[in-house]
Amino acid sequence: MTKKPDLSQRLRRMGDWLSDRVIRAVLGVLRLVPFDLRRDLGARFVASVIAPVAGFRTRVRDNLALVMPDLPEAEVRRMTRAVPANMGRALVELYSPEDLKARVRDEPFVGPGVPALEEANRTGRGVLLVTGHIGNYDSLRAALIARGYRVGGLYKPMRNRFFNEHYVATISRIGQPLFSRTRQGMAAMVRFLREGGMVGVVLDQHTGLGEPVMFMGRPAMTGLAVAEMALRYDALVLPCYGIRRADGGFTLWFETPVEPTDALTMTQALNDDLERQVRAHMDQWLWTHRRWKGPLPDEMDDGSEEEA
Repeated sequence: MTKKPDLSQRLRRMGDWLSDRVIRAVLGVLRLVPFDLRRDLGARFVASVIAPVAGFRTRVRDNLALVMPDLPEAEVRRMTRAVPANMGRALVELYSPEDLKARVRDEPFVGPGVPALEEANRTGRGVLLVTGHIGNYDSLRAALIARGYRVGGLYKPMRNRFFNEHYVATISRIGQPLFSRTRQGMAAMVRFLREGGMVGVVLDQHTGLGEPVMFMGRPAMTGLAVAEMALRYDALVLPCYGIRRADGGFTLWFETPVEPTDALTMTQALNDDLERQVRAHMDQWLWTHRRWKGPLPDEMDDGSEEEA
């Protein structure tokens, strides 16, 4: 017999349904106004309404205090509003796929990694396009697909299944294929990569299955799977970013490919590259994420064991 959900499960499901309906309603209203105004309104809504309720400002403060304790208070206060504002803009852009594609269609690809990108596309070599939650990483996928590149996206299904349904449908409108972080999805992604496809991967989320790789002066649990796949399937590892500009466009930056050495060294190189981008564009990175959960740098080699 199927076990009936308990009270806490029913309440959580109801909360998921209600929050999803609120998000749908807000996005529906925003779609009635022009794209640039829509993005500005989304930024203000998340920064002023969602951020205080969701605790985003506190998380930004906590993360900044952890890795940048000497940051002036005035800059910390600015960041507590600017970071959620970037999140609001990115959310609106995600739910405006046709407008986003039109905005990036003619943006040039820049950076030292562009020749390697073009060569891989010409020769049919698989590419792992590695980025982070900075600017809007979907701007890269949209621009590449608009130019005829075979690009797939790897995504993590949302816990809120109501939101996840239209989230997946929406990102599919930017381009396909999409691969979920499930056993079946990962297997399909590997096949696509081996056939010469390009796969976009966001690497800057905490994972308990990773290794404590340094990021912003602190160890951050980071998965090694990207580097391991690259070594196993001879795929190009290309750091890339869609950085927001003040004029409403995006700088589509492709960094020098990561040299194939070993998985840990390559992953450290990816973290180092993202760190440079974060320091250059502080308010465009997702400081609300609980990225650091490992020991302090000076605790890593002292022989002590981390508590479970």
